[in-house]
Amino acid sequence: MSVQKVLKLIQENNIEWVDFRFVDLSGKAHHISVPASAVEEETFENGVAFDGSSIPGFRGIEESDMVMMPDPESVYIDAFTAHPTLNIMCNIHTPDGERYDRDPRNIAEKAEAFLQTSGVGSEAFFAPESEFFIFDDVRYHSGMNSSSFHVDSEEAGWNTNRTEEGGNLGFKVPVKGGYVPVAPVDSQQDIRSEMCRLLEEAGLVIERHHHEVATAGQAEINFRFDTLKKTADNLLKYKYIVHNTARQYGKTATFMPKPLFGDNGSGMHVHQSIFRDGNPLFYEKGGYANLSEMALHYIGGLLYHAPSLIALTNPSTNSFKRLVPGYEAPVNLVFSKGNRSAAVRIPVAAVTPKGCRVEFRTPDSTANPYLAFSAMLMAGLDGIKKKINPIELGYGPADKNLYDLPEEEKSQIRSVPASLEEALDSLEADSSFLTEGGVFSEDFVANYIAFKRAEAKQVAVRVHPHEYSLYYDC
Repeated sequence: MSVQKVLKLIQENNIEWVDFRFVDLSGKAHHISVPASAVEEETFENGVAFDGSSIPGFRGIEESDMVMMPDPESVYIDAFTAHPTLNIMCNIHTPDGERYDRDPRNIAEKAEAFLQTSGVGSEAFFAPESEFFIFDDVRYHSGMNSSSFHVDSEEAGWNTNRTEEGGNLGFKVPVKGGYVPVAPVDSQQDIRSEMCRLLEEAGLVIERHHHEVATAGQAEINFRFDTLKKTADNLLKYKYIVHNTARQYGKTATFMPKPLFGDNGSGMHVHQSIFRDGNPLFYEKGGYANLSEMALHYIGGLLYHAPSLIALTNPSTNSFKRLVPGYEAPVNLVFSKGNRSAAVRIPVAAVTPKGCRVEFRTPDSTANPYLAFSAMLMAGLDGIKKKINPIELGYGPADKNLYDLPEEEKSQIRSVPASLEEALDSLEADSSFLTEGGVFSEDFVANYIAFKRAEAKQVAVRVHPHEYSLYYDC
């Protein structure tokens, strides 16, 4: 969309405010609203100033002036504001006009450019399946002498005996029993449908929605794939609309990977493929799961670099509460066709040549999508460049239930890192595939590792309530 079309959109829809947004290292959006009457062509040329020192991991106070440069391709009308508002994503620049090295959107653009100059393909497509929970109540506290959390849902399996409903209506979702039941067990059809309606108004193409496996309102909405940066933009829209629709219904939505102990967590399975001039490059009839040699090498890159990659695709301490065996979590670093216990799955049901793709199942939605998608692409391209064969390296194919293997066989399969600190150690030791072509700078990687280590330390030094159960009577 041209700048002129954006200005026309503002006029035709009686827009009162233009909301300029950017994304931080963690993937959270920030915004500054400007009166629509003050937005002109010069706004798109000069940008909107903000204080970079107030954003964790960005700039020091002595160099805090930064500029948001609007991207006219990213606009959509906000469905939640009382005053008509147009939202627009921005790239971050320094005051002298240079692209900011730590801007996640900048890294995504460099990753797409690197793909084109590599000679491998012209476009990489991504499609995330970002799961979430819808709760009725959430309370949490972390202090010196107490720590707690509490979530609740009217459909949760633990509420079969609850009396606060004024007469319990039953039809609760059992633990691990929430996969696609009909109403009244699935009580959230309407809220998900409303989310989908608003997502479509914002420009996403919705493919389906359904209740997910876990109790207490786990959900999934799938939207159509797109190129790397556009999909990351769409994922930010998706989370914004899911969060705010839930709030309008008097509920709260979370993309936290493991909010409940003892049931499935929420992942962000990422489907990905490479095309050249409209032609799919991952399909070859007769190959394993109809995959081309290029696709196998891409998988090889994902699995070889997975321990360091996970520092970007699963970048929270809570991520590793989900990455444990027994809850459909893809902890095994192997590939397989149609097998959801493998880290890399190749979908085989109703797949066309253009739909042939690989699915990396390990990521979750605490990831910054611009960084995570870029890192996955760089790992895959490194696999293609170096012809990393996942079969020769023992990464599969593993066409069996990996959770039921004898211990001797399990010990032969590499697993994901056990903690965020371990993943960051791996990233520190293996980051050259990210810095290839200057996509991720060495400064960015070092800053990211330090930023995340400080986050992990905040959790590591705090007393956990379960430690009282284990050790109070020592």
